Amino acid sequence: MPIYEYNCKNCGKGFEILQKFSDPPPLKCPLCSGEVSKLISQCAFHLKGTGWYATDYAKKNGGTDQKETKSETTKSDDSVISPSKESAD
Repeated sequence: MPIYEYNCKNCGKGFEILQKFSDPPPLKCPLCSGEVSKLISQCAFHLKGTGWYATDYAKKNGGTDQKETKSETTKSDDSVISPSKESAD
């Protein structure tokens, strides 16, 4: 069963309830009996094993990043060399 998080609009306190999807949501805060609203929270979901994008199909950041940095340094070196040749003539 999932854990749902709720927040009281009256006192501002948050609380969690372990309930079925088919169970009705709580209408009152257990502390002050104020109106509650359901919070949307992040779930803990992790793919384990092989055959998933994260483990088998994702590209590694080795080859493409190095090629881009080499081409950028070559371009910057050319721009530095060309003005010095013109000033020497």
